[in-house]
Amino acid sequence: MLAHVDLPLVLATALAVVASPGPSTLAIAGTAMERGRRHGLVLASGISMGSLTWSVAAALGLGAAMSANAWVFETLRWAGCLYLGYLAARSARSALSPNGAPPRALGTHELPRTFLAGYALHITNPKAILFFGALYVLGVPTEASAGELATVVVAVWLQSVLVFHGYALLFSHPWASRAFLRFRRRLDALFAIGFGVAGLKLMTANLR
Repeated sequence: MLAHVDLPLVLATALAVVASPGPSTLAIAGTAMERGRRHGLVLASGISMGSLTWSVAAALGLGAAMSANAWVFETLRWAGCLYLGYLAARSARSALSPNGAPPRALGTHELPRTFLAGYALHITNPKAILFFGALYVLGVPTEASAGELATVVVAVWLQSVLVFHGYALLFSHPWASRAFLRFRRRLDALFAIGFGVAGLKLMTANLR
């Protein structure tokens, strides 16, 4: 029993953020369509592990500690901006090329690197720990036990696993691959815009 935690509210709030379009969902869609189901699922696993990392960090109070050291957030901010800018540039290059340009899928054809690419994408987003920090402050009161806190961490992580892996399965479907081949340049242009907008939002966000 969770006497002190409104778990449905916590999960609903996390779902609204995790399932909404963003850099992670764009990367999963692109990788699944470009390289197939296995790479899409492995990338989703890396992103989910990044989500778990931030969730545990927030549960342990790391968010408050990092807020007291602005340089940590600034370092993560610029690392995230550079990474998203790189993804946007690569997608734009592919969109401008009539022939097969370098794919805008993350990672390489080696599954471990695809996993690490997904993890890096999520872990370099300092807004993630701000979200998780707010989630635990609002949804998990201070009187919650260690068991309740662990239950929230695991439940939120499992939900993110289902969502991210669900996106990988969806976009690895043959119809998605056919749509990608038919509309590759348009999709690459949309990916370039999406990654670029995400990078600009991160660059101009007030993280303090």
